[in-house]
Amino acid sequence: MAAIYSGISLKLKSNKTAWEDKLKLAHFAWISHQCFLPNKEQVLLDWARHSLVTYYKKKLELKEDIVERLWIYLDSILHSRKLQTLIKNGKTVNLHFSLAKIINERISEFSASDTQRNVCAVLSCCQGVLSTPALAVIYTAKHELILELLNKLCWLACRRPEGTFISQLFEVLHLAFSQYLLIQRQQVNPNRVFGEVIGHLFQPCLVLRHLLSVGTWAQCDQGRVRQYLSREVRNQIELVIQGGIFQPELLSSYKEELLLKEQSKDKKKEAIKNILTPTDTMINKLVDVGSCEPSLHVTVVANSVSLLYKLFLDSYSKEENQLICFHLLPKLFGCLRISCLPDEQVEALLLSDWTNELLVVEQLLNLVANNSIYNVAADRIRHKEIQFQFYRQLAELLIKHSRASVPAWFRCLKTLISLNHLIVEPDLDDLVASAWIDAEVTEPRTKKSQESLIDALFQTYAKLRQVPRLFEEVLGVICRPAADHLRQPVLTLNLTVALRDCLVELPPNQILDTWSLLLEKCQALVLPYVKGDSDMALKLLSLSLLLHGILFSMRCLDSGTPLPVVKRTQRVMEKMLQEVIQPMLNLLSNYQSQTSKLDLWLEKVRDSALLLSYTWAEIDTMLSLNCRQYVPVVGAASISSETLNLSSFLAGINMKQWEKVEELTKHFAFTSRYCLELLYMQKMKRTLMRMSFQSDIDLQTLRDDAAFILHSGNKSMKQGEITMWNQQIGTLSASSYPVAHWHLIMSNLTILISYLSSNDVTYIASVLLGTLPTTKTQESSAEEESSITIGQVSRALFHSPLFPEMQSLHSAFLSCVIERCTRILLSGNHNDKKLLSQQLPWLFEKDHIIITQWELKSEKHRPETLESKEGVAQNLLTLAKTDIPIILKGDQLERIMDLLEFFSVLKLDSLLPSHHVHCFLLLLSMATNTKADSSCLSTGSLKFLMTSYQLLDYLQRGKNARLMFKIMYASDIFEVILTSLFNVSKRFLIDVDTPCWLEFLQVIGTFLEHFFEVTVQLKLSLVLNFEKILSFLSSCTIYKEATSGKHLENRDSPSRQLLLVSLTKLCQILSCYVEQKKFSSRLPDLLQQAILHTGIFVQHCSENKDWLLPSVFISSVTTLLEVELNHQSRARDSVCSEAKDSMLLSHTAQYRKVYSWILTELPSLAANDQSFKLALQFLTLFSSILELHPSEDTVFVSIFHSIKRVLADPRIQVSEDVEPLMVALFNQLLVDGTTEEFQMVMQHILQGLEISNIWRPDINDILSAIKLIKLLLKCPSDGEKIRSFWVVCPQIISALTFQNKEACQDQSLLLTVVVPILDTVASLLRQGESIIKNPHHVSLAFSILLAVPLDHLKPQEYSSVFLGIHEVLFSILQCHSKVMLKALPSFLNSFYRLVSSVMHEGRQKDKGNTEDLTIVLECARLVERMYSHIAAKSEDFTMFSSFMVAQYVSELQKVTLYPAVKNLLKEGIYLILDLCIERDIHFLRTSLQPGVREVFKELYNDYTKYHKNKNRGEEKYTA
Repeated sequence: MAAIYSGISLKLKSNKTAWEDKLKLAHFAWISHQCFLPNKEQVLLDWARHSLVTYYKKKLELKEDIVERLWIYLDSILHSRKLQTLIKNGKTVNLHFSLAKIINERISEFSASDTQRNVCAVLSCCQGVLSTPALAVIYTAKHELILELLNKLCWLACRRPEGTFISQLFEVLHLAFSQYLLIQRQQVNPNRVFGEVIGHLFQPCLVLRHLLSVGTWAQCDQGRVRQYLSREVRNQIELVIQGGIFQPELLSSYKEELLLKEQSKDKKKEAIKNILTPTDTMINKLVDVGSCEPSLHVTVVANSVSLLYKLFLDSYSKEENQLICFHLLPKLFGCLRISCLPDEQVEALLLSDWTNELLVVEQLLNLVANNSIYNVAADRIRHKEIQFQFYRQLAELLIKHSRASVPAWFRCLKTLISLNHLIVEPDLDDLVASAWIDAEVTEPRTKKSQESLIDALFQTYAKLRQVPRLFEEVLGVICRPAADHLRQPVLTLNLTVALRDCLVELPPNQILDTWSLLLEKCQALVLPYVKGDSDMALKLLSLSLLLHGILFSMRCLDSGTPLPVVKRTQRVMEKMLQEVIQPMLNLLSNYQSQTSKLDLWLEKVRDSALLLSYTWAEIDTMLSLNCRQYVPVVGAASISSETLNLSSFLAGINMKQWEKVEELTKHFAFTSRYCLELLYMQKMKRTLMRMSFQSDIDLQTLRDDAAFILHSGNKSMKQGEITMWNQQIGTLSASSYPVAHWHLIMSNLTILISYLSSNDVTYIASVLLGTLPTTKTQESSAEEESSITIGQVSRALFHSPLFPEMQSLHSAFLSCVIERCTRILLSGNHNDKKLLSQQLPWLFEKDHIIITQWELKSEKHRPETLESKEGVAQNLLTLAKTDIPIILKGDQLERIMDLLEFFSVLKLDSLLPSHHVHCFLLLLSMATNTKADSSCLSTGSLKFLMTSYQLLDYLQRGKNARLMFKIMYASDIFEVILTSLFNVSKRFLIDVDTPCWLEFLQVIGTFLEHFFEVTVQLKLSLVLNFEKILSFLSSCTIYKEATSGKHLENRDSPSRQLLLVSLTKLCQILSCYVEQKKFSSRLPDLLQQAILHTGIFVQHCSENKDWLLPSVFISSVTTLLEVELNHQSRARDSVCSEAKDSMLLSHTAQYRKVYSWILTELPSLAANDQSFKLALQFLTLFSSILELHPSEDTVFVSIFHSIKRVLADPRIQVSEDVEPLMVALFNQLLVDGTTEEFQMVMQHILQGLEISNIWRPDINDILSAIKLIKLLLKCPSDGEKIRSFWVVCPQIISALTFQNKEACQDQSLLLTVVVPILDTVASLLRQGESIIKNPHHVSLAFSILLAVPLDHLKPQEYSSVFLGIHEVLFSILQCHSKVMLKALPSFLNSFYRLVSSVMHEGRQKDKGNTEDLTIVLECARLVERMYSHIAAKSEDFTMFSSFMVAQYVSELQKVTLYPAVKNLLKEGIYLILDLCIERDIHFLRTSLQPGVREVFKELYNDYTKYHKNKNRGEEKYTA
């Protein structure tokens, strides 16, 4: 028996024992069971504490490393599991208060000096004490110790933010705050709590909260300060301040102090002296610098003001406390520098200081608005406008010290306006000047705040019906002396929209008052002084743009408008024309230009005159159309066809004046030119509206006007730099005018196109083609969403449904594309240019006629250059055989590909006959006679050929397809294409098993299929054409070499594939049409020949499988089998019954050979989806034809074992496209198979699910069993076989449960085994809804779900596992609701795992990618969906709704989610909150932990604001 050590206590106390030995003995004594000491734990703790206390009281001298080891030893004891177990078992272990004191002293020392020795050990000891309630009593029993600790910890964090111990420090802070909050709630003396918080915690807590808010530790959060911990500490600080300073018991003290003058007039002075003054105490402490650095103190004060006001309102904001809530506001506002410093110092503040303080002011004002502190009527009647006066002073301060570069400045003013417009009314002119007219705002965020403020002004004065009052101030500001060239446009696009929204609801008299006011200001203050004055001219333009914006934003008068309003409108229109527009035009017409360049004032007057002229004409037209009482200033009766011109719009203005104005627009005039184009457009519309516009003069006028509009901007469209345009006339410049001009033409093209000459239409088409963006060109992003570019305008027209309807433009555009393609081809490298020019005259000779030969009825009118169809075919065939193509370089090929993109968008199936033939010849020439040079990749050439044949396919299916075959015979086209393809395939340096080659073969196959269809449907000499096609295919070199039996090289494999595709498609199409009597009776014979040739070629290919791709070969064999089967059935129908039995398929041996080969190679074929799908199709067809089945073995067994090998291979993933074909094959086998064969399948499934299989290295049996179950479930067959499957279903579920439990132990099996098990269980539960009777078998699914891990998974693993669990839960919820009710806790527990995991994965991380976030978002949508289904079954989940909400907020409190993830989850939990009754909400508010309670409060507020109230409007419509 081991010796029992004793006497250690004496040695520890002995001065003779070395400290090294003491530490070793103490450590040994703690960990050893052989050491006996009475009350050993208490003795060792006391020894370590006493040693440290003695050392720090200077009564003992120790080395630094000994002190450090003592702290570490004490820490190890405090954190040991042994001590925790002893305390848990009820043993008493006491700590002395002296330990708390020396911990506090050490933390204070770390904060005051740079030394950090032992800091981690001290903090760890403190954490160990605070985390154990039995030990934490040394702090909780003495308030001053926990207060001192919190004070020191806060200052340590603030003064050493970069320390390596910061994460540990925040954990200690979190624990210390938690302990203090418990103490604070138990206090009964509110004054004492107030004093404790103010005296010890107020300033350090505010400083720490400020540092947390500005993200001081955001950059060092990786592994140190977790986000949720810092947020938790911030929340605890707010709770401490609110619970200490704003206690409900202190409300009376605040009232007596803040309302002292009103409520204490009759009290004695002695009583006044004795009241507690919490506000002054708090304010004095807030502004006192104390231990804080002065530079930091300023920002801390600013950021704390809004917090304190928010906490005050949270505590005391009730309807009866509105006044007291206001009275604190001026006092807190007085702490800000902008309120307490002299004007000179306020003006000298830095922009960053202004930004901070204005943000605080904004927060204060928002709190006032959101808490309904300011009641205008109550303030005026009861309180002598005390609040109004404060807000007025604040508004004066903000307007006096304008800060238009700070977004918060605008937002503060907006909030003041929303409180009461009278607050800013006395300074409205200065507000308009500083915030709108004279504001220099360029930054987008600031611009948005500015527009929001101005929008608020519009809305406010529109509601008050005082819009003229607002615009009177605006006009006054515009007309003030100022540097107008520095001013920005008065109305931006967003302001125009805001103005329109306000003006459209105004009564007409308000609009007319504003309109008249504008005209008066313009007439009185600007026009008399505009000559020679650039500033006045700029003011005139600003007023004109403003008037234009107002008139285009107002609601037009209609026939229901009162007559006095119409008469007044007519007078204002006359006044505008005679007193504003006419003087400007007179000024322009009297000006004699001495130089080519105009003065600035004259430019602006010209722009203003034309803008207002267009505005006036547009308004006049609209009023004439919509209001029958309105009499146009110039009556329609007085305008004849001869006098209809621009001057006829405007009474009193003659043609010479307009000619002079138009002459002035030739000088650098973008705004004027655009307005003139608008005027001419308006003139065209008026001409078209006249009843007598059909005269020749009218038509010529329309043509001239359309030509003027188009040609006005021709030069500008050719300039180099063209920028975007924000759709505002006032912002037009040299670079944006082309966009405006092109936008005007495109938006009015339906009117213009009928009156433009063919040259003009061609010009528009060429510009359209030149400005269309291609897929490779990147358009410059617009600064604003509303800005447009030329490319966007062109693309909008090109994709518009109106574009094909404009036949002339459509044809011109197509001609431009054809011409551009031809130019590129001509610029290519020609080996024999003379031969090409002879063979392709339609390409090289511009006027070569070939497109009209079918239109010519008489040979005597036939032009000499007209070419016969035999000549065209012979030329193309000669070029294809000689193989002398046009060689294109890489850039040329790319340009042609861009043009072919436009071809693909155009409707090639509905072209004019001439364009149809021209496109056909061009595309055929490109497809058969072009080649990329050696620098281009083969994939690029293949893509070019694919696009060409796809476009040819569109053409041959078009309504004018017959015209193609009037140029060339179908057999000639086929021969040219196949000859060219054979030549091209020899040139490709590409592997024939690459995806691009397979895609190319597919495109060629589709083209040939449609080509043969069209040939049959159009009845184009069927026998002649198909005989020639068959003759060509059977006599071509590729066919002869393949059938001769010679050994051939693999380099000709592409050509053989093309030939096999051609033969197969020919058989397929002939087989489809052979039964239809309306076609030739010779088709069966032709089909027989095609089958014969195809069979021979397939037979030789099967002997040399290296020649072909499996997909091409299997596809051809399958098609051949289908065609021969159909042909045989037709032949059997036409002969006597005795001969039917003797008719067999002609290639039976070949089909059996292919069948055997496919069964052998099926696992390797499954590596490629296309080959696998074709193999499954062949096997399905083969298994259905009994006469093909070999006699030596059953097809069922052979195919089953082959499929089993595929399913057992974990490397083979069956895609969604392949799965239906596999199901079809399996279903066919089940239909034809016997019961014994089906039992063999079930036996394989049960053997595969044996638990021993999961312990083997090879899990193929498990995989094949699981996949077979899924296939069986998807088979539509029913009957005895399927019923026998459901009999063993419980056994399958039990086996899957055990397999899943074992597989979850190995993470490598998650995707291969666990996810398929989840999918299978979900399918079993869905389809077994009325079959699985035993609830136990359904409940087993919960065991499966709870075993599946959701942590530490890769994104793809997480997505698959999450979806699998969700589908199982959804299947139980929807299909087995009765079982779910009995196992509701298991269901909610499984679902809670999903919620918790998606929150964990959706938390904001320092590093992450968008792919991960996309996966998490999909999972969050599934959670939201499940919440909605749970809410739909409200009667089942009502009892557990509060439990679900509690789980949600508990998880949410731990993490900071991405906003997108949080929004999805919130939408789901809102539906659960709908199930909660008032009692549940009260329960949650009282029972949740403090931090979680704050999260719930925020969630419930959002729920009430955004969800509950939104749905309340629907309640009255709900039964």
